[in-house]
Amino acid sequence: MSSVDLTKIAARDAEDPPAQFREQFQLRDGLIYLDGNSLGALPKASITRMAHAVTGEWGEGLITSWLGAEWVSAPRRVGDKIGALIGAKPGEVIAADSTSINIFKALAAALSLRPDRGVILSESTNFPTDVYMMQGLEAFSGGRIKSVTVAPEAIMEALDETVAALLLTQVHYKSGLVRDMAEITRRAHEMGVLVIWDLSHSAGAIEVDLNAADADFAIGCGYKFLNGGPGAPAYIYVAERHQSAVQPLSGWFGHARPFAFEEEYTPAPGIERFLCGTPQVLGLAALECGVDIFGRADMAEVRRKSLQLSTVFMEMMDELCAEFGFSLISPRDPALRGSQIAYTHPYGYEIMQALKERDVIGDFRAPDVLRFGLTPLYLRFQDIIDAVERLSDICKTKAWDKPHYRERAQVT
Repeated sequence: MSSVDLTKIAARDAEDPPAQFREQFQLRDGLIYLDGNSLGALPKASITRMAHAVTGEWGEGLITSWLGAEWVSAPRRVGDKIGALIGAKPGEVIAADSTSINIFKALAAALSLRPDRGVILSESTNFPTDVYMMQGLEAFSGGRIKSVTVAPEAIMEALDETVAALLLTQVHYKSGLVRDMAEITRRAHEMGVLVIWDLSHSAGAIEVDLNAADADFAIGCGYKFLNGGPGAPAYIYVAERHQSAVQPLSGWFGHARPFAFEEEYTPAPGIERFLCGTPQVLGLAALECGVDIFGRADMAEVRRKSLQLSTVFMEMMDELCAEFGFSLISPRDPALRGSQIAYTHPYGYEIMQALKERDVIGDFRAPDVLRFGLTPLYLRFQDIIDAVERLSDICKTKAWDKPHYRERAQVT
């Protein structure tokens, strides 16, 4: 079906450095998993770690495990490990809560640092939760704070002296477009605007250097490329220079002395003030296993393989685009492409359901986007070849055209 030399491409699996990590994940034989950008695969180490956390630390140690098993230090410990992956210094990242809650913290902190400004800005195609949190702040403020979204290409022109914070996703969740973090941050700073970066599709997928970009805040989730498990704790990065900012979710673990049980809130010094409630101990235990794998991986090699996988995918798909009406929405320029490939098709939902029944798992994003995540630590070149060949067969036989494929599920 393609002019691409598939035999030569498949041979790369035997000599590719990230291939050594595949055996560290629980993957069913025959499954081609192209949805690690929504939920990462299960690290085998997590199975043993979670069993011990439940039966040993919780079951046997009980309350003594807050100290004996170092539960109390887990948010900082895991945060520092994530920080090493995204170009942060020790003490600039804490693992806690959800992405949405951490967006709220970052937005509120940025507003506290720019009290004379009332606009929070983002792009109109950003991931919904980012914009929803902005809208929630506007509603709660009674109109004092304005949530503004503009077309992606109009972001720079919208920066002015009224904008307190710019919230952007570094790798777009649908197209996989990579934004120039350093350049955008520089231009925002020229206007006195603080920048909050959503790294949900960046950490563990591309090389990130927050300090080199002079970033102010960043947030991200733990369950995608970091393989922390469903609902894994998220994380928040706060540049050291901003850690005295007001964080209004002043829960007891963000207190300077949480076990003094004082009546008045005194924020903790440093990154700990961006904690809120009791740490999610079991979730942090699983997340740490996923993050530890990246501690042994070379992100430059991961990025190199990611781009090779996506190039093979695109080259094989070009014939299907011409013959069956798929349209590529991910950038062809490797420098602008994250670790996913996305296409639009009028029957995208039905096609994705047919693929899943053939053991190729990607995902669908409304209204018409088929999205395929590329996770180099456990995805093989042969997987890409097989996935596109199965997709080709589905299109040629029109196997997607069945009533049960048209029934929209609650989760797509």
